[in-house]
Amino acid sequence: MTAPAHTINHPDTTHSSRPTSLTFTASTDQRFFFFGDTRNDNDRRVPVSVYGIRAGFLFPAKHERPNLRGGRSASFKAGAGFYFINQHLDEPGLLPNTSESVTRHLRIATVYYERYLLRRKAFEVSLPIEFGYGHSRYERDDDQSNKHEVARGVFLPLGVGLSAAYQFPTVRWLRPLHWFGLNMLIGHRFILKKDIPDSQINYSGFYISVGPSFFLENLTADINYWRQKRKKKSSLSR
Repeated sequence: MTAPAHTINHPDTTHSSRPTSLTFTASTDQRFFFFGDTRNDNDRRVPVSVYGIRAGFLFPAKHERPNLRGGRSASFKAGAGFYFINQHLDEPGLLPNTSESVTRHLRIATVYYERYLLRRKAFEVSLPIEFGYGHSRYERDDDQSNKHEVARGVFLPLGVGLSAAYQFPTVRWLRPLHWFGLNMLIGHRFILKKDIPDSQINYSGFYISVGPSFFLENLTADINYWRQKRKKKSSLSR
């Protein structure tokens, strides 16, 4: 699940004036990676579930951008993320000088820049670019010889994608509804440096993500709105 970010100045409507300060955003992020080394019996790539979390800031537009009219007008967002993968590879020979299957553990830290291309009310399209630092750990168990071997490496992934998101509308009597929405992401990942050069391991390939989204910015904006409303009521009652 990946959650796109929205900048909110007034939570009663998706229309707002241009924001003048940074807005914090965070989301869980589940993707399906199609690794070049993970295939079925028909030699077709099969998806691998990748789980992670992203956090960063929405940056307001310094200049007027016509494509961002009619919605929250943040120009881009940037931040960092962390992802992990635990996968059993039933394909002997991926690692050099091995004939057994292996268990793979990947940990990836990323930084990202995501520019908004279009925003129309509750709909948006953005272009995310990510660069990461990954650590791999491969475990090979040989039951016959009772051996346990571990191979480690470092790799550098670069990803470019296209994301589209829709936020559910604001309903006054059910405000939490606009904390949620739908998101679709598709992209391609390039490996700038392999973790084990002599192996058949290949992380290059495309990735997709389709599912529900949670908009942290909408929740925090509502909390601020309710606080201001309470302060206003208390000041009027004095």
